[in-house]
Amino acid sequence: MDTGLVKDAKGEVIPAHFIQRLKFECNGKDVFVADWGTAVSKDPYVKFSFKGAKKGDDLKVSWTDNKGGSDTTTAKIS
Repeated sequence: MDTGLVKDAKGEVIPAHFIQRLKFECNGKDVFVADWGTAVSKDPYVKFSFKGAKKGDDLKVSWTDNKGGSDTTTAKIS
């Protein structure tokens, strides 16, 4: 979560690198989507609730960043 406005020890600007989209899906439906920018902290805490899930359903979490990187993981609802 680098803003592109901070300099390193040598005085050179650290290029911007941050998560642009965070998405949670359950049973094939989006339940939480966030479009982020440079103002989000390096280690953000995300909390939300939604209806329609049952214990044992999969919650898919995915993200994409401003450099084209992405990842996805799945967790079970308990």
